[in-house]
Amino acid sequence: MEAVPNLMLFLFLFLFLSIVSTFSAESDYVRPQPRQTLHFPLNPKSSSQPRQVHISLAGDKHMRITWITNDHSAPSFVEYGTLPGNYTSVSQGESTSYTYILYKSGKIHHAVIGPLEASTVYYYRCGGEGSEFQLKTPPSQLPITFSVAGDLGQTGWTKSTLDHINLCKYDVLLLPGDLSYADYLQHRWDTFGELVEPLASTRPWMVTQGNHEKESIILFKSPFDSYDARWKMPFEESGSSSNLYYSFEVAGTHVIMLGSYTDYDESSDQYAWLKADLAKVNKERTPWLVVLFHVPWYNSNKAHQGEGASMMAAMEPLLYAAGADIVICGHVHAYERSKRVYAGKSDPCGAVHITIGDGGNREGLAHRYIPQPEWSVFREASFGHGELKIVNSSHAFWSWHRNDDDEPVKSDQVWITSLAASGCAAEKNHQPKKFT
Repeated sequence: MEAVPNLMLFLFLFLFLSIVSTFSAESDYVRPQPRQTLHFPLNPKSSSQPRQVHISLAGDKHMRITWITNDHSAPSFVEYGTLPGNYTSVSQGESTSYTYILYKSGKIHHAVIGPLEASTVYYYRCGGEGSEFQLKTPPSQLPITFSVAGDLGQTGWTKSTLDHINLCKYDVLLLPGDLSYADYLQHRWDTFGELVEPLASTRPWMVTQGNHEKESIILFKSPFDSYDARWKMPFEESGSSSNLYYSFEVAGTHVIMLGSYTDYDESSDQYAWLKADLAKVNKERTPWLVVLFHVPWYNSNKAHQGEGASMMAAMEPLLYAAGADIVICGHVHAYERSKRVYAGKSDPCGAVHITIGDGGNREGLAHRYIPQPEWSVFREASFGHGELKIVNSSHAFWSWHRNDDDEPVKSDQVWITSLAASGCAAEKNHQPKKFT
């Protein structure tokens, strides 16, 4: 009789373990908890020493160096050369500053250096004093590697993402909006600049605006005054009239940064600029066309559903006709990758759309999804970053790296064939242009 209870206990344990095992197989990833906003100690640097140093591409063979000093009389020039402490060239820059209610920014310096040799380490010093920095210029030809992160903020997960990016051998960082999450608290722009300086002073950071860059005060402040003053991009060099949208070319890749929060309809300046910029794209010189903006057009997360519909209606035909290969967005605090897609459905001549708004923001992750559309290949609400290695004119390798317990985990990866190599570009060239 005692065998029966023992048998029942055995069966119960077996059933329990089977259920646990099945659950584990279906949910093999346990999402880590959110992390607190970082706190920053007072910076002991003197008022004339450069702070918040970051660099960006500024036209062919040129780089823009940006830094801030608390001393408004500090000079705006950069000394640079290819040997430590041996500065053979000097570039004079410009400066600006701004006020925001009771806040007054430091002196914001911008200096363009060049012409520079490709794939070369340069040593530089800002304003004639302070620390020496070093940067490496991107290659002039393929291959090239882009690191990609969106919606960064200033949390413990932000630091984890930046630490992982620092381990990556990349040439340029791309950020599709939502940088500091200052959200009207201007000192948070300063702490963000200090946070990213170790990376942003060594490789060019190319950014566009998100909704958290909007800091308008009716009748007093335009939406992007702080962002424009601190993160000047090569809009003038690319024929744009606004820092909110621009383009640049680097190593066989034409990259377009668009503005989700400035006018984009067919009568807008941005639309006219995009049409003109796409008309200049030479697929023989730059076989890859990559586009970034903040609000995704293809999104199966319940967060921010449909917010990109009007911009998509206006601009997707332009990108499709020009043969855009990859579109990268943020805004949704999760990761998602699509098939090649156009007009809401899979299309072998459309772009691969990637949402990567999971850099570490303080608002947390977007966990809820609608039923997965046929165009959606992979989706997950986790913090991480992406890497895009464009190997040659026909092939690129994309990977998304989840921040799993502070270890970079390659969770999604795919080889992408360029439209120029697939025959789509030639096919479209024989059709009437869809530019309207």
